Amino acid sequence: MEGALIARDRVGVQDFVLLDSHTSEAAFLNNLRKRYQENLIYTYIGTLLVSVNPYKELDIYTVTQMQLYRGVNFFELPPHLYAIADNAYRVMCSEYNNHFILISGESGAGKTEASKKILQYYAVTCPTTEQLQIVRDRLLLSNPVLEAFGNAKTLRNDNSSRFGKYMDIQFDFKGAPVGGHILSYLIEKSRVVHQNHGERNFHIFYQLLEGGDKDLLCWLGLERNPQKYAYLIQGRCAKVFSINDKNDWKIVRKAFSIIDFTEKDLEHLFGIVASVLHLGNIQFEEDSNGHAIIRDGTQIKWISKLLGVHLSILQEALTHRKIEARSEEVLSPLNVDLAFCARDAVAKAIYGRTFTWLVNKINGSLANKDSTRKTVIGLLDIYGFEVLDTNSFEQFCINYCNEKLQQLLIEMTLKAEQEEYELEGIEWEPIPYFNNKIICDLVEQKHKGIISILDEECLRPGEATDLSFLEKLEEKVGDHAHFVTRKLADQKTRKSIDWVDFRLLHYAGEVTYCAVGFLEKNNDLLYRNLKEVLCNSKNGIIRDCFLLSELDNRRRPETVATQFKNSLTSLIEILMSKEPSYVRCIKPNENKEPGKFDDYLIRHQVKYLGLMEHLRVRRAGFAYRRKYELFLQRYKSLCPATWPHWHGPAAEGVERLIKHIGYKPEEYKLGRTKIFIRFPKTLFATEDAFEYRKHLLVSRLQAKYKGCLGKRAYQKKRKAAIKLEACWRGALARKEAKKRMWAVQIIRNAACAVQLPHEAQRPRSKKRLGQELAPASFHPGRDIRDATENLH
Repeated sequence: MEGALIARDRVGVQDFVLLDSHTSEAAFLNNLRKRYQENLIYTYIGTLLVSVNPYKELDIYTVTQMQLYRGVNFFELPPHLYAIADNAYRVMCSEYNNHFILISGESGAGKTEASKKILQYYAVTCPTTEQLQIVRDRLLLSNPVLEAFGNAKTLRNDNSSRFGKYMDIQFDFKGAPVGGHILSYLIEKSRVVHQNHGERNFHIFYQLLEGGDKDLLCWLGLERNPQKYAYLIQGRCAKVFSINDKNDWKIVRKAFSIIDFTEKDLEHLFGIVASVLHLGNIQFEEDSNGHAIIRDGTQIKWISKLLGVHLSILQEALTHRKIEARSEEVLSPLNVDLAFCARDAVAKAIYGRTFTWLVNKINGSLANKDSTRKTVIGLLDIYGFEVLDTNSFEQFCINYCNEKLQQLLIEMTLKAEQEEYELEGIEWEPIPYFNNKIICDLVEQKHKGIISILDEECLRPGEATDLSFLEKLEEKVGDHAHFVTRKLADQKTRKSIDWVDFRLLHYAGEVTYCAVGFLEKNNDLLYRNLKEVLCNSKNGIIRDCFLLSELDNRRRPETVATQFKNSLTSLIEILMSKEPSYVRCIKPNENKEPGKFDDYLIRHQVKYLGLMEHLRVRRAGFAYRRKYELFLQRYKSLCPATWPHWHGPAAEGVERLIKHIGYKPEEYKLGRTKIFIRFPKTLFATEDAFEYRKHLLVSRLQAKYKGCLGKRAYQKKRKAAIKLEACWRGALARKEAKKRMWAVQIIRNAACAVQLPHEAQRPRSKKRLGQELAPASFHPGRDIRDATENLH
């Protein structure tokens, strides 16, 4: 709870489950807006965290904040990414089971940053030794390396992840991180050879040109100017204001040294990066027979040197295709268009496989050699649902992935809800929800799904085209309720669909895909003679990526879609074996402006992320549930019987408490270890009563405290007065004593003077006696009188 009703009016509720109008999208957006305007970027839906990118630095990620959330009950502090990380960690340590945190959202919503913050949290708060610090450094510094090779500037995000990443962080029995393992999904290889206007290629190319020293660039045959390279100028934005390529290069070089890359590794790696740039500059022209020939041999020489391949064989492989006919191999010349396709295919292949090698190399440095059992927390940073102006094969795969993850989310949420109800002895009421299995089946079903139909078209003999693929879809899945093409659409819908398009009705809404390029991207073919060249490379990384055993395998390799489907199935199995936590990231506006809240854009993301559906499932039963001990600890002051201390079982204390407050039977249920409250208004009324009671108690405490301060001040003053009084009386007594002593002396002197006549017999001593006993100004009559008064 963030304070009383007044505070909720200003900043909204910190858990969407507590919204009265939980089915209202407008109420959802209004609550999100209130919190965003107060820089409260995190809000819960139960245990799911919704995060809105602030596009500015907030002072909520300090070490102090990390320590604040360390070991604290999940709902005790305001929503935060650290609360999600800490809760997963504490449950893992106490129950010794595996967890994962799924971070999703569209490009620019802050997924990668969220993943980094969680890694930093574990690096700071987990137990450490000198050896473990090395593992932590490698875990943290794997990010800049993977970002350099896997991230790029897009229209929506200056640091967009163009691949999916799942990282397992391994912990020992003490809870210390001891290793890790990374899986990557669907690197966007097509970006290597083509970028849209306003976008860039992968960061590493610009970092190398901007930050590489002169000797390195000279050895690679590169110039510092990115405008010189065809693969870097298509987007017309080589320089980006928010990106410092030179500084990022320094970070990447430092990361390479810590992750344990050798100089030979780096030599081969940078050679591959440079060779991709040189490949992009290769130009073809027609000879007299209409066959492709390389226009200028400069670039091909650099590629031959950097990849360690024979120059003439490489030239031949880029301009000819090897075909097997009747057990014979025949070289067929390529025309200019096919030669450009072959060139681009090589560039994509070596970059894609190098990225896989890079991930495996990092995994080798993160691997823990200890065979004892470890627990893990997985971090899944995956692309969110994508709807662009033109949606192609990549968006189809990404949105299929999101369909599977949405299915997993709903199933695991429902499963967790049902298990909690059964564990607490509360009757489970089935919750109606939209089951998107029908859409997943449309995409992945064997023989009948879109991926199977796509593969058939890619593999069948003859000239298959994108249009023939579309016709096949209409034939096999045309009657599906979630599939439509221009031919199958009604008159009204037909206007918005082109002849080469098909439309799928996803859980998040309709998406129109352009079928052009589906077959080529799914095949991702590399001619056999090009493979042979690369398999015989002297570059160690290329040799590891292109194994000679591939040449012996006569089976056609799996298509991209099938590989992705299989890896996604494997990922789902991994996630199903772990306890889940979820972070949903939202992009507040397209212009990356702090404080700007675009309702239209956010409404779409709320829909794409399935947040309303998740909220409806989470709220279908009870809006609030809390362990008896925690509920009693917070609200015990509301009941005289439980305040200030309850000495019996917590469940009985809660029962006494809610009866005193006046809960109605339909408003709550008591489980074995938790209280379940059905309506948010019931909790809010309790919270407001608690706030009032808290102020009352504070006032009493203040009064008591002020009383104590007053008494303490009075006692202090009293002691001071007594001390002063004692000092004053002492001073007076000493003064009085001194006067009496003087009076006695005077009287003695007088008495001596009276006795002088009896001493007349000794006249010589008379003068001496008078000098000793009487002062020079001695007046017997007056001084005796004064001395007598002093004695009285």
